[in-house]
Amino acid sequence: MLINITPTTAARHPRIGIFDSGVGGLSVLRELQLEWPSARLHYVADSGHAPYGERSDSHVLARSRAVAAHLIESGADILVIACNTATAAAVQSLREAWPHTPIVGVEPGIKPALAATRNGRIGVMATRGTLNSEKFKRLVASLAPRDTLYLRACDGLAAAIEQGSADAPEVRALVEHHCKPLREAGIDTVVLGCTHYAFARRNIQAELSPAVLIIDTAAAVARRAASIGHETRRGIGAGAETALPLLLQTTGNAEQLGRIASAWLGAAITASRITA
Repeated sequence: MLINITPTTAARHPRIGIFDSGVGGLSVLRELQLEWPSARLHYVADSGHAPYGERSDSHVLARSRAVAAHLIESGADILVIACNTATAAAVQSLREAWPHTPIVGVEPGIKPALAATRNGRIGVMATRGTLNSEKFKRLVASLAPRDTLYLRACDGLAAAIEQGSADAPEVRALVEHHCKPLREAGIDTVVLGCTHYAFARRNIQAELSPAVLIIDTAAAVARRAASIGHETRRGIGAGAETALPLLLQTTGNAEQLGRIASAWLGAAITASRITA
């Protein structure tokens, strides 16, 4: 349900714009709601141009710039790229285009995984676009020898999760397929390198083993965005904390986004379709 607020109240709360190639970034939005329940959130699922993880860098960059422009023109004070592939392909370009807008990206949690692993065998589940990106390669080179990581390009998994049910037979089959080589490699820690995968976490855990630690950076990204939001709010004047609106938009099927968001976020939410 969308709650109307007065312009005076709205002006005292920064709006956080969040985007992903589809519904996966709702995992970050969910953590932001927990971290800062009164935050003003504007989410765009670029489902009409998904999945990013199986597209060219030029496609991802162009779509990221288009969606970012829409969010900023709609009043976003802070931008969260809730997509590993889009962060890898576009974060630097977006920061150059909007130097005065704080932009928070996501990246696979290699560093916390290295701190947590007991046997030095870490799996990374991500899209092919993320794993092949120069940004990811630099991250790996700066933190760990390559042979400590078992990289798995989970082709098809994000697209299957995009349909809305993490327990769908296709999702379960893909999880089993992609987890099998990681399980056989004896990993004790796995990094979720795509925001979509958080919604299949229970199935991933079951396929790997209850003893395998799963690293997901959604909460850390939410804390960073909320911290910036609180600083921004102090700069524009604080008001009383009240329930504020959540705006969901998509370049794809609005009814489907609303249904998925309502199920995953635990509240009745309406989404609208945009052209961006």
